[in-house]
Amino acid sequence: MKIFLSVFLLCFLVTAALAQAQQPAPDSPEALKQRNEQMQRRLNDWPQLSRYREANTKVAPPAKDENRVVFYGDSITDGWKLAEYFPNKPYINRGISGQTTPQMLIRFRPDVIAHKPKVIVLLAGTNDIAGNTGPMTLEMIQDNYASMAELAKANGIKFVFASVLPIHDYNPQRKQSERRPPEQILKLNEWLKNYCAANGHTYLDYFSKMVDDKGFLKAELANDGLHPNAEGYKIMAPLAEAAIQQALKKKK
Repeated sequence: MKIFLSVFLLCFLVTAALAQAQQPAPDSPEALKQRNEQMQRRLNDWPQLSRYREANTKVAPPAKDENRVVFYGDSITDGWKLAEYFPNKPYINRGISGQTTPQMLIRFRPDVIAHKPKVIVLLAGTNDIAGNTGPMTLEMIQDNYASMAELAKANGIKFVFASVLPIHDYNPQRKQSERRPPEQILKLNEWLKNYCAANGHTYLDYFSKMVDDKGFLKAELANDGLHPNAEGYKIMAPLAEAAIQQALKKKK
């Protein structure tokens, strides 16, 4: 028994030592170097223009009568496998995980306008509310929405504004409401709905189809309380397609 415990203890210590060797201590020179390099990369390309730079060069001009659509946004768009949910559709994904509307505004020309889509579907705002790139008021978010809409209109692109998705706190390890208060999401969605109505844009209401009776995202639609799982995307896909078709019918 003593031999077994000794062997077990030795294995445990070796495993721990290897883990420490692979993961630098929080305040070690190597860890500090890694953080500094990561910070420098972010400063060098804050809007992440390089993310799709190469991919953009490979996108051909739209074919005649092609109803090209760009899906634009943050991680919820980034993680959406468009070819799976919209087979044989000329839809382009230009989502970037963690992004906020000021970052999206900066990369709007190379990642949206340059592809000459007929429609853009924008899903954004949740990371602005969370303060991913610093504190943001609702008015600041709204200004960025409006700026992107004006750029799209100037280039003959129809605009679909998606509602910000609800969040949930059903995962005890991730209290999403601490950074994304539901009341802020409701206020932003109300503004979006009114802005679309006043300016001839299409409002895509994911929220009401995905919220439960407590005002949270339905638990079965997202494991972490924020990012839709396959069941969540199954609900979103037909709603997005209906909004795209509605936008295509609008006059310029």
